[in-house]
Amino acid sequence: MLYSSLPQFLKSSLPQGAGRVERQPSDRRKPAVNVIKESASPTEVTLNISMDSEDEEPFLSRSYRRLATRLQIPGFRRGKAPRSIVESHVGRSALVQEALEFMIPETLDQVLKDEDLQAFIDPQLELLEMEPVSFKAVVPLEPLVDLGNFRDIRVEQEPVEVTEEQVDEVLEHLRYESGPWEPVERPVQFGDLLSLDVSGTIQGEQAINDQGIDFIPQLDNQLPMPGFSVYLEGMSAGQEKDFTLSVPDDHRQAEYAGKECHFHVHVLSIKEKQLPDLDDEFAKGIRDGYESLQALRDFLRERLTEDAQSSAERQLQEKGLQQLMEVASVQASKLIYQRELDMMREERERALRNQRMDMDTYLSYIGKTDDEWQEQLRPQAEERLNTYLVLRKLAQEENIEVTPEELQSEIDSMITSAPESEDAMRRVLSSENARDSVRSSLLNRQVMSRLAQIVQGIENDSQQPEADAEEPQDELRSDPAQ
Repeated sequence: MLYSSLPQFLKSSLPQGAGRVERQPSDRRKPAVNVIKESASPTEVTLNISMDSEDEEPFLSRSYRRLATRLQIPGFRRGKAPRSIVESHVGRSALVQEALEFMIPETLDQVLKDEDLQAFIDPQLELLEMEPVSFKAVVPLEPLVDLGNFRDIRVEQEPVEVTEEQVDEVLEHLRYESGPWEPVERPVQFGDLLSLDVSGTIQGEQAINDQGIDFIPQLDNQLPMPGFSVYLEGMSAGQEKDFTLSVPDDHRQAEYAGKECHFHVHVLSIKEKQLPDLDDEFAKGIRDGYESLQALRDFLRERLTEDAQSSAERQLQEKGLQQLMEVASVQASKLIYQRELDMMREERERALRNQRMDMDTYLSYIGKTDDEWQEQLRPQAEERLNTYLVLRKLAQEENIEVTPEELQSEIDSMITSAPESEDAMRRVLSSENARDSVRSSLLNRQVMSRLAQIVQGIENDSQQPEADAEEPQDELRSDPAQ
């Protein structure tokens, strides 16, 4: 897994509230329901829960009160009809159906407490009977994660070296960017800036009709079709040309793939870059300005070194994570993996909606059924979830957490880094969801940074227990996912 594709694992890829099930408080008595453990494993428990009339009564009373406020029964003001009248009007099954919304989750919540079980995500529920109510609950438990001998992992960071050739390359890029385009009276060369009228027809249908567009012909420029730039080389301003190119088989418009496109091109103007001299005056005109060309070179060398060090650190983290995943083991309920897959599907649907495309169109475009696509996605979901769980466990083992001060400092930094929209950024980051996202990102960086230390054999003094501590350090660790 690439570092750039890692989940922000503290903003759990699992639903809000993972690790516990919380329900609205109820004033009803503790139910004496019949509970049968149909199956149990270290990661999942299946419960069959049956209720009798006495268990159901408090819920039916609440159901009656809710229904009564919505019904208009002749002879009674809204909400004032007796329960017997309401029940005869809608039937007992309607009362039960209304009550199921809170009867099942509240009963399950109490059963989990009685059985000393803690659900990692919301259990999977199945209604078995309505009279009396009985249901099945498959309860995913906390996954079992073993990090193995992760402290024995060793990875060497690649040495960082910045050459003068790299500095020269960046200088040339800055030189090109700062140079103006000037008209020339000569034939087209690769790298020129052209103004063109372009039309293209495929089987008599006009597929391209662009007027006065800017275009830079290059050998590696495959637009609008491979070979287009080659036909422009040597043309003069005012000249027109006709030529034919084959449409690639992987063209984004499938109906044109493999067909012939007949182009008509009119070159309106030709410009070339006028590159400035690399001297002190050039350096003074770059961004905020530099006193001399040497000062600019020194700055570029420093930035290139910082970038190279950051890249080497990311590579170290990637290799460390890869080896960590090899020595770690994860056991989790299949429901948790399915939930991760569902969430990845939801993420893809949101992305498609942003592109004004629906899932059916997307599946048709890639030539897969929904089931085929989900099976293709499943290994990615499993890898993402396992990575999240392993990194979450590492955060626990290393007692890593984001302090309120660190979170606020990160938010302040994000606000000040966007001076033109500081007020808007402040409003966005004031919500709890936004703060959770920032906290997740910050914790992700902290854990990956600590992993880089571990694989290099670097001790972290902040993780060592105090000499006069009365309790072992393990008891002070907290679960950052809560």
